[in-house]
Amino acid sequence: MKRFFLSLFFLVSLTAFDVSFAPRDAAEPEAGSVLCPPDIYPVAPDGCLPLGPSQTLAAWAQQGILYPLRPLPAYSPNPDLNNVPYRYYRAADDAVVYLFSSLEEAMAGGISAQSLGVGRKYFSYQERLDTDAGVFYHLRSGLWIRGGAGSAVGLPMPFQGLLFSSAPRNAFGWILGEARSRSAPAFNASLTGRRYYRFQVVQVYTRQEVNGTGWVLIGPDEWVEDRLIAVATPRRTPPAGVNAGRWIEVDLAEQTLTVYDGGRLVFATLVSTGVEPYWTRPGLFRIYQKKEAETMRGAFAADRSDFYYLEDVPWTMYFDEERALHGAYWHAFFGYPTSHGCVNLSPGDAHWLFDWAVEGDWVYVHDPSGRTPTDPALYGSGAP
Repeated sequence: MKRFFLSLFFLVSLTAFDVSFAPRDAAEPEAGSVLCPPDIYPVAPDGCLPLGPSQTLAAWAQQGILYPLRPLPAYSPNPDLNNVPYRYYRAADDAVVYLFSSLEEAMAGGISAQSLGVGRKYFSYQERLDTDAGVFYHLRSGLWIRGGAGSAVGLPMPFQGLLFSSAPRNAFGWILGEARSRSAPAFNASLTGRRYYRFQVVQVYTRQEVNGTGWVLIGPDEWVEDRLIAVATPRRTPPAGVNAGRWIEVDLAEQTLTVYDGGRLVFATLVSTGVEPYWTRPGLFRIYQKKEAETMRGAFAADRSDFYYLEDVPWTMYFDEERALHGAYWHAFFGYPTSHGCVNLSPGDAHWLFDWAVEGDWVYVHDPSGRTPTDPALYGSGAP
């Protein structure tokens, strides 16, 4: 009897709440379209909605970012290229340096007919002698100098550019100083928590100017100020006037150098070009002389206060009068203008370029910003 009343109660309950059960194989009523699989859809498909992840991927694609993110097809050159076969001594800028034909003359304590005055002076030496009479350097030229007002110097921290196994699909660049990325191209945008340091390589997907400040996108929702990065943008066609697939390109605005072989980017790096008013002249030139080592000297100021004397400048390639591509062992300011017109490279990069280049190769120098003057009357012969 108790089981009968429980069954009756259950049937009444089903009737009161109008409960029904659909057959197991019945089709579910359509409640709306389904999301498309994550992908980029140039045209909206009929069977799904390209929302959610697809929207994000499409937005990235408009900025040049494809998912999965592709690494830069680049690798470092042989580190042995950094080895310079010379040793250098720097004399104090305010010291007068006398050059002697023998050690005995140098030790005698007098003066000589040959001397170098106030200015930046670097000597290449083959031997250093510590004696009771002082320190003396036997130069590679065969002359001797006293070493009391100066010291032997080491090369700056090695820096090398990038070699490419294939053409990169987007621009890239080097961080010039410590940088913190933001989630949007604005100073009031939140920080991403990521820090970047000098000479670190990043990919560059797009550039944007906001309220007079330039920004570059280096990753999804990750922006860095334009001034903190030197950007190299691969060229797809040769510059006007270049009639071969080989050329060297110097971007004065970005302070970058790119090398093309067979019409494809094969090498890129940072450089230091001429500082105002000793700009590196824009134009199309050809390498007319290569020298493994060169002594460079000169002065531009009327009072010769900017005098320089640099022995054994390594891997020099002249392309515009006295302007040359060459290694610079006296600074590491690559990415910033510092020279009197030459294109300074790190010793390792100059070595690589010297091995690759031949006399007659094109050198295209340009300033996309338009800030470098082009009037030939403003240019002298150039210097390091």
